[in-house]
Amino acid sequence: MGRVFGTSYLVACVSRMHGGAQKVVYKIECSNGFSCVLYVWDLSMNFFEEEKANEDINEQSYGSDLFELNNKYLIQHGIQTPALYDLNKERDRYPFDYALVEYIDGRKAETFFDHSDLRVQDKVFQRLGDMLTTMHTNERNIFGKANANEISTDQCHSLQMENAKVQLAYASQHMEKIGSNQSKLLDKLYELESRIKPRKQYGFIHGEMGPDHVLVNDKLEPFLIDIEGAMFFDIEHEHSFLEMRFGDFYRYLKNDKLDPDRLLFYQFHHHISLTSGGLKLQHRGFPDQEFAKGLAEYQSERALRFIEK
Repeated sequence: MGRVFGTSYLVACVSRMHGGAQKVVYKIECSNGFSCVLYVWDLSMNFFEEEKANEDINEQSYGSDLFELNNKYLIQHGIQTPALYDLNKERDRYPFDYALVEYIDGRKAETFFDHSDLRVQDKVFQRLGDMLTTMHTNERNIFGKANANEISTDQCHSLQMENAKVQLAYASQHMEKIGSNQSKLLDKLYELESRIKPRKQYGFIHGEMGPDHVLVNDKLEPFLIDIEGAMFFDIEHEHSFLEMRFGDFYRYLKNDKLDPDRLLFYQFHHHISLTSGGLKLQHRGFPDQEFAKGLAEYQSERALRFIEK
């Protein structure tokens, strides 16, 4: 803190913030009243360590390099996200990267679902909708990270197709109702993928845009957090996730020009992937076991509905 901000910034208190599954987050409070956030990318404390270590370069969504890249890109394009004060990647004292980031004194967007003032709700979610529209209309003909410059011969949805097959196999091993329906679920996956027509235009998406990844300050301005997975991709991937996570409030965020076949495919993918994710959190000692169990149970039911249609 002294090296980055000056000798008058004496640390008075350090407290662990929300229990993320991928990076460790602390709030640092100084004796002069200043606060900031410390991000720690310690893979050994990541509940998806195995998956992150084996990720394809096009699918990576973890690490300080991606945070730095996406932080710069979003701010350059007028998308509010906490400022990056300092990033340390030297690993001379610690075996991990860490950063000092702006502290947004606000609440997660999900707390506004139950806000008593409808005008406040309107303002928050309309602003978020405008922000997402601005972000998604940043387009290019190459999918992948913001610094990618090689056109792939694959379609971007094929990455999610392969991931869905891996996650379905995992869920089938650990959840009887998924295992007994594995072949039907796999057939449905191929059927939905077969409807998708080629595309060569991609928008910039957050990648995991839930109401817990939006902070709202006292001026009711939204800020995007947990941005490492942001990339150019089918925006239907984002919208299928938004609809699932925001429920009735998705009406502020929706886009009427989306491809329905892609929406359905990504929706099914999310249900399979989140079923597997919930199971892995259970198996790997995630602190909130009730949440992990509920996630796997709910998402598995949603996935199974696809083969009842």
